[in-house]
Amino acid sequence: MWKTGDVFLKEQVDNLHIAVIGDMMVDQYISGEVSRISPEAPVPVNKVCSNRSILGGAANTAANLKTLGCHVYVAGAYGDDINGRELIKLLGDSGIEYAGMQRVKGFRTTTKVRILGARQQMLRLDFEEPLPAAELDGPIMKWLDGLASKKLDCIVISDYGKGIAVPSLCQKLIQKGAALGIPVMIDPKGADWDKYRGAYGITPNLKELSECCHEIVPNEDDLVEKAARQILAAYDIRCLFVTRSEKGITAVTKDSCIHRASAAQDVFDVSGAGDTAMSVLAAASAVHMDTVTKLELANMASGIAVSKVGTYQVKKDELQAAWNQAGHNRSAVKTCSLGQLLAQIALWRQRKETIVFTNGCFDILHRGHVTYLRQAASLGAHLIIGLNSDESVKRLKGEERPILSERDRAFMLEALAFVDGVIIFSEDTPEKILSRIRPDVLVKGGDYKKEDVAGREYAGRVEILPLVKGYSTTNIIEKIKKLT
Repeated sequence: MWKTGDVFLKEQVDNLHIAVIGDMMVDQYISGEVSRISPEAPVPVNKVCSNRSILGGAANTAANLKTLGCHVYVAGAYGDDINGRELIKLLGDSGIEYAGMQRVKGFRTTTKVRILGARQQMLRLDFEEPLPAAELDGPIMKWLDGLASKKLDCIVISDYGKGIAVPSLCQKLIQKGAALGIPVMIDPKGADWDKYRGAYGITPNLKELSECCHEIVPNEDDLVEKAARQILAAYDIRCLFVTRSEKGITAVTKDSCIHRASAAQDVFDVSGAGDTAMSVLAAASAVHMDTVTKLELANMASGIAVSKVGTYQVKKDELQAAWNQAGHNRSAVKTCSLGQLLAQIALWRQRKETIVFTNGCFDILHRGHVTYLRQAASLGAHLIIGLNSDESVKRLKGEERPILSERDRAFMLEALAFVDGVIIFSEDTPEKILSRIRPDVLVKGGDYKKEDVAGREYAGRVEILPLVKGYSTTNIIEKIKKLT
């Protein structure tokens, strides 16, 4: 996983060409100092120190893709007003190709003004109006056809409900993506998702998921997955990426569900965090990246964004540094004693990071094992593996097992970057060490029932993951015997 992320950031992202179509906006930030209350009314007086404008809405998604290193092309609407001219200037200054932008007579460019005092948002003023009826489908599709004739890796529809992402245009864009064989990613708005039917991926937050379901969806894994599956079936969507604030991101497809918790962050401003996640997910989907790594990268980028004041575009070198640091941290603890592991767990708990535990013999590590462990790792911030000792394996599997010694098996597990700790136990079950570790999530394979899992009383919850068909150590041994 970590190597995949490195290749993406160092080699792939700079070669991506992505089109962003949606509601382009200007975000203005008026920052000042607050030290007294007005004598005219019971309101704080903000002594203005600075005033800056940056790209907002769909333009913020485009800007995030640009700072990641992608080649970005945008289409949307703007007015013949001062903010419209500012929008075009900001796009140009950012190196974003804006030939698809359509100037609409009589339209006021959508602008959001945020008043900040002492780095905290005090007030937001929205200048917006409905987009006048305008035939924009034709010009935008003609523009897109020109891009597609050269090279295009992904299409992003950023819908803020301001009038660009009408059903006819959305469907034309989705069909175009299908014809080109590239993903169409959508940041949704509103309760009617018929216009998004057939898209590759949609990135709702919990509120948007609830709106689509016409009921409040609690921020709980099982309920989020259930709601997501209903939407996938109803609208023929391939993947739903649900952003869940402090609980990170959940990715749901027809065949899988992966939860990836976010690391604890000092949050200054959540403005534009969804656009940040979308930009990473879109770029990662364009290179067909595995889901776990997508979620890791998107969580990291969002964590950087919310730690800044105002709408912030995460730069590639920032994400690369965070990725490198996370990889280093994950490698810090591997095979260790119970005392060493408990000391590390105490530090993780101080940071409120989710701890996942699973156990097994893992004799002759194979694809089924790795797939299972990677899915387990996606359920939290840290994965710990309880490894049966050689003596324990003999009692469970017979005198001819294990094939590989506990040292060799531990060495192979250590090589997996998403594994944070390996602890060898000599009992038949890990109940004894579970009573000390007390993980947030206890994971077992699909041949178990939750009520039969040893040590379940010491875990926050139990998760049963499906086994990968066609892969088992026993089968490998039998094939080897036939060859000898």
